[in-house]
Amino acid sequence: MISVIIPTLNEEEYLPVVLRSVKKQGIKDLEIIVADAGSRDRTVEIAKSFGCKVTKGGMPGKGRNEGAKAAKGDIFVFLDADANLPSNFLKKFLKEFERKRLDVAGCLMKIPNKKRIYRVFEKLYQLYFKSTEKFYPHATNCIVTRRWLHEEIGGFDEIVKLGEDFKYIQEASKKGKFGFLTNVWFYVSPRRAEEDMTRIITQYFLAEAYMTLFGPIRLDIFKYRFDHLPKGWRKQKKS
Repeated sequence: MISVIIPTLNEEEYLPVVLRSVKKQGIKDLEIIVADAGSRDRTVEIAKSFGCKVTKGGMPGKGRNEGAKAAKGDIFVFLDADANLPSNFLKKFLKEFERKRLDVAGCLMKIPNKKRIYRVFEKLYQLYFKSTEKFYPHATNCIVTRRWLHEEIGGFDEIVKLGEDFKYIQEASKKGKFGFLTNVWFYVSPRRAEEDMTRIITQYFLAEAYMTLFGPIRLDIFKYRFDHLPKGWRKQKKS
């Protein structure tokens, strides 16, 4: 069985998109687990309407771990709530995953926006992640791993404030075989960049530099917030 695990917090706008895309993958032996961190919108209601198993969550690392505890599959697919999978994505990914005898893997992501800066970002992302595959592995937004490996390394480090997915990949690659796939890709929303592109680019650049030089980010120095309430939602609820 394949277990798709999605951590959420106030994702009523994006969750239906990713859930529809997972449902359309054409894999019969598949379950979807939504690990919710206490959403105040319709996230949980939507997850249940799609037949998902809902469990408690927290920050992304904790949410993924809680989802894995509730999972029945031998292969885990950790997805962000704002992802969107093309048709046959999982079949193509898993075929390559098995062909290369991988234990953990990531792949390319694309941004559904025509702005030139996003095409530049995609190229740099692909170049950096592929060129560092053998000695400094990375994957984000969509990570596929075998259950035994996830359990072997103790899951995601829940103390890490930012970049917990990178740390996970680096720990997993020490125990199993990692691969960054370039023949499959998925879409990811540019919502964070659209809110404040300069801040986001600067934040992730500095975070990568910090992790490279000093290791996991266990202090909240980058003020990462796992929250995607629509603009004005808080004000509406207070009034």
